[in-house]
Amino acid sequence: MIEVQNLSKFFGTTKAVDDISFSIGKGEIVAFLGPNGAGKTTTMRMLTGYFPPTHGKCFINGMDVAQEPIKTKALIGYLPEDNPLYPDMKVYEYLEFIGEIRNIKNLKNRVGEAAEICGVTDVLNKEIGTLSRGYRQRVGVAQAIIHNPDILILDEPTEGLDPNQVIELRNLIKELGKEKTVMLSTHILSEAEATCERVLIINKGKLIADGSKNEIRMMAKGGETIILEVITKQNPFDELKKIPSVKEVNEKKSEKGDYLYEILCDRDIREQIFETAVSNKWKIIELHRKSTSLEDIFRELTKEE
Repeated sequence: MIEVQNLSKFFGTTKAVDDISFSIGKGEIVAFLGPNGAGKTTTMRMLTGYFPPTHGKCFINGMDVAQEPIKTKALIGYLPEDNPLYPDMKVYEYLEFIGEIRNIKNLKNRVGEAAEICGVTDVLNKEIGTLSRGYRQRVGVAQAIIHNPDILILDEPTEGLDPNQVIELRNLIKELGKEKTVMLSTHILSEAEATCERVLIINKGKLIADGSKNEIRMMAKGGETIILEVITKQNPFDELKKIPSVKEVNEKKSEKGDYLYEILCDRDIREQIFETAVSNKWKIIELHRKSTSLEDIFRELTKEE
């Protein structure tokens, strides 16, 4: 559905995007993350045809955005970072205006459908300038889906919303993602973690990570981290070191008969640890994979050397 090949963008001598490549398939909800100035918005603007790339190509459903700008834009619903709206227009007037630009048939019906999907039916007759930021963001999403596109590109959709509004918009995006390909950028990493299964991370114009949340965790940590707490008469340190794939064993706490370890390994080896504990007659108090937040991963991958 979306394919980027060796994409670069220069502004004068400044390289905003540096030779990135990725693809996003139908039905995926993908988070596009990066620090301020990393190149997220520039990439999204090239995907939607608002910026021409300096080098490389963007494809939407196999069509080159530069060669087929009208056809590819018809397939995309775009919510820009600043969500440009007309404050003096009523919500239904604005959606009808966008629908007319999109040449939508049965426009009034489609406005009603988009308004219902985005939860703005009760404010259709209100002027946009009188709405809360949460409602304005919903109106922005409504205009993005008014023509029922295959692809949604959302740039900072939850920026500036209160926690309740964030949850509502998150749920809306997840619902839309059941039928559409969704690419969204966000600074709220907990939202990316709750909404998306796949993550792209860009830093200084370069794509530095691409994978599922679990794959990104492995990349950031260099493996799995497993927490083990056991009760035994003898220190289990040496036995743990013998288990294949164990890279490092760190003792966190040791009391009489009670041992707590953080075990770094190449993969999830909880089953092997359990078997070792049973064969050595250790009493297991705790055995689990240590969860790492997307925020921790993001900081690890984008920190300055």
